[in-house]
Amino acid sequence: MNFESLILQLWGFALESGVLRAVLIFVASWIALRFFRNYVLHYMEEISKRTETDIDDLTTTILKRVPSSLYVLIALFVSLQFVSVSVFISDAVKYSVIVVAAYYVIKSSHILIDYVRDKIIERRLAEDEREDVSIIRLLARLVKYSLWLFGVLIVLANLDVDISALIAGLGIGGIAIALAAQNVLDDVFSSFSIHFDKPFRVGDFILIGDDRGEVVKIGIKTTRIKTLRGEELVVSNKEMTTTRIHNFGRMPHRRIDFRLGVRYDTPVEKLNRIPQIVRDIIGSQKLVRFDRAHFKEFGDFSLNYEVVYYLDSSDYNMYMDTQQAINLAIKKAFESEGIEFAYPTQTIVLQR
Repeated sequence: MNFESLILQLWGFALESGVLRAVLIFVASWIALRFFRNYVLHYMEEISKRTETDIDDLTTTILKRVPSSLYVLIALFVSLQFVSVSVFISDAVKYSVIVVAAYYVIKSSHILIDYVRDKIIERRLAEDEREDVSIIRLLARLVKYSLWLFGVLIVLANLDVDISALIAGLGIGGIAIALAAQNVLDDVFSSFSIHFDKPFRVGDFILIGDDRGEVVKIGIKTTRIKTLRGEELVVSNKEMTTTRIHNFGRMPHRRIDFRLGVRYDTPVEKLNRIPQIVRDIIGSQKLVRFDRAHFKEFGDFSLNYEVVYYLDSSDYNMYMDTQQAINLAIKKAFESEGIEFAYPTQTIVLQR
């Protein structure tokens, strides 16, 4: 047998078995996929740069991340459909395509999740720069981890692995973990409730029980409050959602009422002047709207006045600064008018 006859026999075998057709299909598929990667995607990328939307940029970014190995496996898988090969080779190629494709889909989903996460965070911070976005980042991470778990189960199912026992085991394990970490999970779910319901936010001044202070951090398990005394109060999120909270940070303005008492021997003329004195003092303060000042009652040892005004700020320190300025101004004005504040006294009357 000469060399030419050997070549002819091999050619005839290739034609009869479909090997040549499979090779040609592999090459054609590979060239088509490479053309899509090198030219079509490049053209799409140039177009996306001239548009104002982000969706086309995100699409080209995801498509450009397709690994070259996936192109080779797809071309090989398509070509093997036109030739008779062993079951082992066919299954090996099919399973390789499934694994690589699943990995790529999950990684692409991560890009999409990050894009959605960043857009939500950007919108929330634009609405309120004090917005706590840690829960959004946590939810994004949980979705990513869930995708990996779901992807592994899908791959195993396509590899003809019975995953019913695995799913049952995960369910039983999840129940056991939930029972063991019940307190922790209560706090975690409470943090979600705080985030979505927003009873308070970072920077709000709140009153919880006998403690009051500014919310400095809303975590996954606890909320941290800086009290007026300066220490940090750490409260579980479950307690924050099951107790009554006074949120002074949500007030558009603060209503303040206070009382002052003068001596019983104060002349009526000066008693009549006190409301106007208080009105002038309060009206001179910034962000303050005077409401009323009245001689309210005869006390046990004083003539009592009730004063009400509004402060157009929810900041507690500003309230205290304003009230301090009012108190000092009233004290100075009363001294110049000869009006004396009352203090507890007792008069003893002796009869013969």
